[in-house]
Amino acid sequence: MTLHTSYARLARPLAWIVLVLAAVFGAGYWWSLGRPVPLPDSPTTRIACVSYAPFRFAGETPFDPHAFVSPERIDADLKDLSTRFDCVRTYSMGQGLGAVPEIAGRYGMKVLMGVWLGRDPAANEREMQLALASAKKHAANLRGIVVGNEVLLRGELTEKALAGYIARMNAATDVPVTYADVWEFWQAHPALAKVTDYVTIHILPYWEDEPVAPAQAVRHVADVYQRMKAEFPGKAVMIGETGWPSQGRTRRQASASLVNEARYMRQFLNYAATVDMPYNVIEAFDQPWKRDLEGTVGGYWGIFDVQGRPKFAMTGPVVEEPRWAWALGAGGVLAIVFVGAGAFRRRWRGAAGWASLALAGFATGTALAAHARLLEFACRNRLEWAVGIAVGVAGACTALSLARAIASRLAAPVNTADVAPTPTERRLLGIAWTDRFTPQRFFWMFVLALYGILMVFNGRYRDFPIGLFAMPAVAFLVLALLRTREDPLKPLLEERLLAVWLVLLGGAVVVQEVGASAVAWGWLLLNVAMALPVLLAWRRARA
Repeated sequence: MTLHTSYARLARPLAWIVLVLAAVFGAGYWWSLGRPVPLPDSPTTRIACVSYAPFRFAGETPFDPHAFVSPERIDADLKDLSTRFDCVRTYSMGQGLGAVPEIAGRYGMKVLMGVWLGRDPAANEREMQLALASAKKHAANLRGIVVGNEVLLRGELTEKALAGYIARMNAATDVPVTYADVWEFWQAHPALAKVTDYVTIHILPYWEDEPVAPAQAVRHVADVYQRMKAEFPGKAVMIGETGWPSQGRTRRQASASLVNEARYMRQFLNYAATVDMPYNVIEAFDQPWKRDLEGTVGGYWGIFDVQGRPKFAMTGPVVEEPRWAWALGAGGVLAIVFVGAGAFRRRWRGAAGWASLALAGFATGTALAAHARLLEFACRNRLEWAVGIAVGVAGACTALSLARAIASRLAAPVNTADVAPTPTERRLLGIAWTDRFTPQRFFWMFVLALYGILMVFNGRYRDFPIGLFAMPAVAFLVLALLRTREDPLKPLLEERLLAVWLVLLGGAVVVQEVGASAVAWGWLLLNVAMALPVLLAWRRARA
């Protein structure tokens, strides 16, 4: 018995295994998102202080020089926030935010008043003047003044220039003055402590250079806090920002999810209740405009969503995706669609064909639902929605066309209508393709390789669109497994190059994630699945 004959006998079982696993994985993925996850309860629903920015509705951004938030809207926000928070932290004085100290006082709240500093001296001066006036008028409502936020991290001011602004503010008011930045930048610029009344550090375990897993995140915060207290003896140290995102890219073991945000906040509040530590959490409301800067994850650090609704409770289990049953329903609908489409002009008979169509349709439906969920969180405008929907439909259509070919092979392994012992080239757009599926395969390989390059060289803020690429990748893999009786032509040179690059790019992402991210391994598997049909055909053509 030859190796080729042995493989031919295993091809059908392997194809069935892949189809079943794809359907089971799709169902299991959504089922897991819908399970209540037990978490430790928070000791309180009240939080000491929270970052407040009102730019949460569609099209709103603080980068719009004409943006203005009315006092009435700030009043409504702070009235609601006062039921959960004792204090709010702001980041700038312009665009209407100068009204926050006065309005917060109406509801018994204190304010960490932010002064935004950057490269523009004129803009910095306007911020300083507004802050000085507010500090003089509403000093009783202020817990502190934060002169500059992460301006050293952004490289927009020198330490000397920043120290000048801080010293000037400190000399003009009795309100405690500080500067806020990531904790490593305080280590790099300890002299700033001489001109501040206290040290304000940001500790965001998700964004660390070495991302911290959710289970160890609060322990990391506690260790860093104690280290910084030791490095600045005699100075009070405040945590100016800490929190966890509810959506976005997984960084190594740091998974952005609603469950993990709830886990972090509850565990942090349990820790904060045991120490004498001033702190502020980021942030009150989700901020869609931050997705322009930080990708999907930037828009989902809020304790409340953009409509002001709490994203999770402080006690009891938390469910990641309450709508999970709809995704299973989408799988059922696509299974029916695939079975119906398979009946059109079919040349095969038997239950195997129908079963394969149903499995392929269900797997495609659950993958399409995952893609739709990503679009819901990631899309920032109509163009992104249009592109996302278009590629999602294209992926489902590719899976459908391949499912018909897969069904014909599983139902009737020897079928002269679909299996050509000596295939001939087909031409499209002046290019000689090896068969009628090659243009689709080339398209998806090219798109996946292009996105893979972006992931490797600029992937910090990019999501893993696994649901989208799973649809064509799995379908092409199953079809390739079943093409044992064909004598394929050698794949195009461009396809062979893409196949090699897909494997290398997928592996590079795993290396960048130091092998700690299950999502990165899944991404590699998708790249391999997309490349295997070409690599197998290449090997067989050379044999």
